[in-house]
Amino acid sequence: MQLKEILEKIACKELSIEEAEKLLQLKGDLISTAIEEVNDIAKLDLYRQARTGIPEVILAEEKRPEDAALLAVKMASKSGYTILSRISDKVIDEVKTILPDSLELEINERARMLILKKKGYEYKKVPGKIGIFAAGTSDIPVAEESRIIAEAMGVSTYTAYDVGIAGLHRLLPHLKTMLDEDVDALVVVAGMEGALPSVVAGLVDIPVVGVPSPVGYGLGGKGLAALNSMLQSCAPGVMVVNIDNGIGAGTAAALIALKVAKAREKFNQGI
Repeated sequence: MQLKEILEKIACKELSIEEAEKLLQLKGDLISTAIEEVNDIAKLDLYRQARTGIPEVILAEEKRPEDAALLAVKMASKSGYTILSRISDKVIDEVKTILPDSLELEINERARMLILKKKGYEYKKVPGKIGIFAAGTSDIPVAEESRIIAEAMGVSTYTAYDVGIAGLHRLLPHLKTMLDEDVDALVVVAGMEGALPSVVAGLVDIPVVGVPSPVGYGLGGKGLAALNSMLQSCAPGVMVVNIDNGIGAGTAAALIALKVAKAREKFNQGI
């Protein structure tokens, strides 16, 4: 981010003085203050959200539970909050063991996520909005990943689950509600043959982010058929992330919403 952009964000009240100070530090000799090194196992990117709009998410999967817990506590203590993804019971136990009094814990079992926040911390809200669909109940964990990361980025979310093409009449009322709410983008999670993103994209005039979920069996199971179907969509406007990548879809949709919110604000100000 260039100096002019930082100053513009301060003027538009999109950046606090503290956040701007951190960004300016990144442009000078104090770049080392943006990194928190933890026991030679990790280098936490403390100001990623101020720099890119996307918070750093700590993937717990394949990490030692005690390492994942330590990184989460360090990150939350420095940045106000942090998110651990793909958690296990062992990770939860480790976090609870070392949890300081200054932090509070929130667990979303469906999303397989754990959120640590400083007590009283609240996400900064922006006017952006996204909608999130899950084709089946089995797809909800991936959709919940998208919801949690988008809300951490300050975006409002609307969800509708179990609205897949096996009973397409279930989709339409929820789709109408989201369009009435003027959402800026849609995340559509689907397993099996992965048709729902194409159906939705054929009905709306906003970006659709398709997420193949690892739900399926036989030839093309574990999300492969869904991925191929979404990539081969004949409905323009479908963007596709990797199998099971709810976080990637949520961040993409949220970034669209953040950009739209910024454009609207400038338009209303006559800029």
